[in-house]
Amino acid sequence: MNPTHTNRLIDETSPYLLQHAHNPVDWYPWGEEALSRAIKEDKPILVSIGYAACHWCHVMERESFEDAATAAMMNEYFINIKIDREERPDLDHIYMDAVQSITGSGGWPLNVFLTPETKPFYGGTYFPPVRAYNRASWKEILEGIHKAYQEKKQEILSQAENLTEHLQTANSFGNSGSQKFENGFNITSEQLETITQNLLQTADTTWGGFGRAPKFPQTFSIQFLLRQYHFTKNEAALKQALLSIDKMIDGGIHDHLGGGFSRYSTDNEWLAPHFEKMLYDNALLISVMAEAYQITSNPRYATTIKDCIAFIERELTSAEGGLYSALDADSEGVEGKFYTWSYEEIQELLKEDAALFCTYYQVSEGGNWEHTNILWVRSTVADLANHHQLDTDSFKDLLDRSKKTLFEARSKRIRPALDDKILLGWNALMNTAYSKAFAALGLNEIKELAMNHMAFMEQKFQQADGSWWHTYKAGIAKQPAFLDDYAYLIQALIHLQEITGNGDYLLKAKAITEWVLLHFSEAETGFFYFTHDEQRDVIVRKKEVYDGATPSGNAVMAANLCYLAKVFDRREWEDRAIQMIGTLQESILKYPGSFGIWASILQFLNYGVLEIAITGWECDKNLTEVLKQYLPNKIIQSGETNSGNFPLLKGRETDVPVAFYICKNYTCLRPFYNIVNFLANV
Repeated sequence: MNPTHTNRLIDETSPYLLQHAHNPVDWYPWGEEALSRAIKEDKPILVSIGYAACHWCHVMERESFEDAATAAMMNEYFINIKIDREERPDLDHIYMDAVQSITGSGGWPLNVFLTPETKPFYGGTYFPPVRAYNRASWKEILEGIHKAYQEKKQEILSQAENLTEHLQTANSFGNSGSQKFENGFNITSEQLETITQNLLQTADTTWGGFGRAPKFPQTFSIQFLLRQYHFTKNEAALKQALLSIDKMIDGGIHDHLGGGFSRYSTDNEWLAPHFEKMLYDNALLISVMAEAYQITSNPRYATTIKDCIAFIERELTSAEGGLYSALDADSEGVEGKFYTWSYEEIQELLKEDAALFCTYYQVSEGGNWEHTNILWVRSTVADLANHHQLDTDSFKDLLDRSKKTLFEARSKRIRPALDDKILLGWNALMNTAYSKAFAALGLNEIKELAMNHMAFMEQKFQQADGSWWHTYKAGIAKQPAFLDDYAYLIQALIHLQEITGNGDYLLKAKAITEWVLLHFSEAETGFFYFTHDEQRDVIVRKKEVYDGATPSGNAVMAANLCYLAKVFDRREWEDRAIQMIGTLQESILKYPGSFGIWASILQFLNYGVLEIAITGWECDKNLTEVLKQYLPNKIIQSGETNSGNFPLLKGRETDVPVAFYICKNYTCLRPFYNIVNFLANV
């Protein structure tokens, strides 16, 4: 069937933009054509920002953007631009800040009105088609903005100038002369204990996680607590970290049939997720579960890691080897329909196994969520088997058999939409997750995944001049990479070197770091801008420092600089990282939930760095055993000693089966020639 309408989004590659290509709204992508027309016709710009897996974005499209009368108003009054926030996070950050300044809150869909010079003056998130939820209708907003622009244009322009000035001022942190560190940087174990207690004060000690619903994984806080236990043996920190991981694994946020995790939970108990599955969430959860496994050797963490990786291979991996961005929350227009079950369905499919399966996964006739059932675990296999006087292994076999049956039945359903763009930064986060999973589990197939995946990124995203692209789809790479892309890529190369012993990855990490220092630096503060120095289509070059759904690019760059400073003997890189951390130190102490990666860097600096070198003709075999140990403050290199590029390896013995070298706090121990003695001294 031929669509009634087709707009300029039809030539885009973003699935989100393509979803809107047949709206009657005369949508433009962000670019010169739309921006020039706004100036020529003196019309305000309506920018609408969302992403392919966003439930309320779909709702607003269905209610307003597909409505011919509403579209006619938009087309008459405004130049309309659609943006995929994942393709242009720089624009999303700027205009989200603007809307939060105007309304006190934000989210997606993000609808913001700009002057023809792209300066924001009004905005909000979801607007209903008629007055509801104490919100004006979308048509009322459109009419009101149009009338104000016609009758009070100077007031609007003045408001836009003031708001833009506010965004610039809010972005100028770190410029104060009082932020200098002539007396050096100081972090103490007591301050790290303060961070720990501040995190634990927000902890849900019954259901895990932090704060109340909606609950996000907060993997950075969990990682900090795991490491704090390692350094101090603080049992409360370990207990809360593992409780959080365990409750997420048990919860409906975890896909018990197909592996992987949804975006967040809408309740305190992790029962009902927002069903979208994002690549980055799964990457970050794999990474933190790998650390939990190194500490505990709990097999459920290993199983969950392998299931997550299997989900990503099966559902998010392209034929070329890149990783797609997300799966939608909705299918057939209903949120969660692909993942939920009726009681009758399960009875019919599992027959005599259904009763025990339903008991274990909290499935009931009336449903445990909106008259349907989400698989959700409340007790252990062993406890339930004991209660029913069953053999534990037999009960586990019943569950595995049942899950396989339901998975096969679910596979025949209409699937959620796939966001098949491939983003450099999110792919790099997953590459780090592969490396950390290999380190913990020692499975060579995971190491192969990491190496092949890095080769894909280098082939598709890298440019001849040393820069990289941000997004790739269908043979086309576009949009210059942002700070996060580079920071996560450098981190991935560092981890890949650790698990392979291939120093070339470190040399690549160094080269990319030098590119970032040249093109993203704010020399005055030591921080990095989100966009490179040649980008001209943003009104503010923002500096992002909060660790949110993904790590702050500035935080990851600070960690990278600390690591590479040791590897390449570049003290000025560590000094820069310390300047960045020092500027934020007070905020890190007070609000560690928003600065989790920064807090982990403080641990790295305070507790000292283990510099480990492994040489000899059996170093590969021994490297795998060393990687399984939980040593979160290590720098590790192995193999080649004569290249001259790596001071840590220079002059080390090679004519022995294996030699281990440990240096810490500028002091080196004598080499160890067997792994038992080495492990006794780390």
